[in-house]
Amino acid sequence: MKKIFTSFEEAVKEIKDGMTLMVGGFGLVGIPENLIKALCESNVKDLTVISNNCGVDDWGLGLLLKNKQIKKMVSSYVGENKEFERQVLSGELEVQLTPQGSLAEKIRAGGAGIPAFYTPAGVGTPIAEGREIREFNSKEYLLEEALTADFSLIKAWKADKMGNVIYRKTAQNFNPIMATAGKITIAEVEEIVEVGELDSDGIHTPSIYVQGLIVGEHEKRIERLTVQS
Repeated sequence: MKKIFTSFEEAVKEIKDGMTLMVGGFGLVGIPENLIKALCESNVKDLTVISNNCGVDDWGLGLLLKNKQIKKMVSSYVGENKEFERQVLSGELEVQLTPQGSLAEKIRAGGAGIPAFYTPAGVGTPIAEGREIREFNSKEYLLEEALTADFSLIKAWKADKMGNVIYRKTAQNFNPIMATAGKITIAEVEEIVEVGELDSDGIHTPSIYVQGLIVGEHEKRIERLTVQS
């Protein structure tokens, strides 16, 4: 059986200043919102966070950003957060922008134990400046190094007590690959069931990749509300 935490404070207490975290989600979908809030309350600082984006100003990773707990972001999209923009322009936040497909593959490679790979994405752009380029079959490719983390904080739909995990629809996004690339993976789930209740053919993340579980109430927020007049 895997560790089942009874509080979010307990779930994040081993995350220390200066650590590297992977945090699941795409926009506000599939983010471990309660784990993020617990991190905010812990006041841990100087974090390097690997995530597709940095939430919005008042939710998700935007809470950590507002609290100035993030030192560096490794992301592919950062356009919905005004505080993010302010910190970057003022030099308070270091940002490593990565093409979204490359970001996903860097995480997947890290989880698979592959140290690096070549990709055509980014060749001929500022992303490639000062970095290794090689030619294969008359085409140039950029060397990208894999990503791993001290902790991966992921969000899932269901888990059993062994730590086998199922995601729901698009909330799957970056969560499965991040689960494999963290030294310690904590899964925030909506429900924990007994061993044997999950369909073995439907499990997305096997228990070997998950070290801890916690149940959290899901709050669905809309990233950008658009109405028709």
